[in-house]
Amino acid sequence: MGGDKWLAALALLLIMEGLLPFLNPRAWRELFSKLLALSDGQLRFIGLASLAGGVLLWMLL
Repeated sequence: MGGDKWLAALALLLIMEGLLPFLNPRAWRELFSKLLALSDGQLRFIGLASLAGGVLLWMLL
C-alpha cells in the first residue's frame, strides 16, 4: 500500500512539473532563464523553502 502512495505522489509531481512548459513554453523559458541568473545562495534558499513547504504540507495530510 505505501508504495502505491509514493507512485501516486511521483505521478502528481511529474504532472505539475510538465504543466507550465506544456501550457506556456515561453513563460517557462523566461522563468528558467531567470533561475539561471540567481546566485547559489538564492537557489539554495528557494530549495529550502520548497522543501519546508512540502514537509509542512505532508505533515498536514
